[in-house]
Amino acid sequence: MTTIAELNAAKDAAVAKMTKTADGQEMTRVVVGLATCGIAAGANSVKAAIEEVVQANGLGATVSVMRTGCIGMCQFEPIAEITIPGQEKVTYVNMNAEKATAVAEKHLVGGTIVEEYTVGAVTS
Repeated sequence: MTTIAELNAAKDAAVAKMTKTADGQEMTRVVVGLATCGIAAGANSVKAAIEEVVQANGLGATVSVMRTGCIGMCQFEPIAEITIPGQEKVTYVNMNAEKATAVAEKHLVGGTIVEEYTVGAVTS
């Protein structure tokens, strides 16, 4: 790469690969906070549990499971956010591998939000 345009094109292609399906539709995105606080709280096992359910149910082409840095609510780690195209983002908090498996099966596979694990349930 020798120009800004080439760099921007490479960036756009990488972003599309993480956020778009093969036919150009927006993917469901699962983001797990894996900054120091998330890792210390067990976020690696949360991400692994979600990835396992995604793979076991053949959702890899439409669901992207990604890591991010600090989400900004360290007291609620591990945190997983699910964004389904056309719907509001749902933030799950105080996760562990067991809860993550339940959330992935109920929310990603079944389409039902697991209210008791959401940030709204914890902070209200």
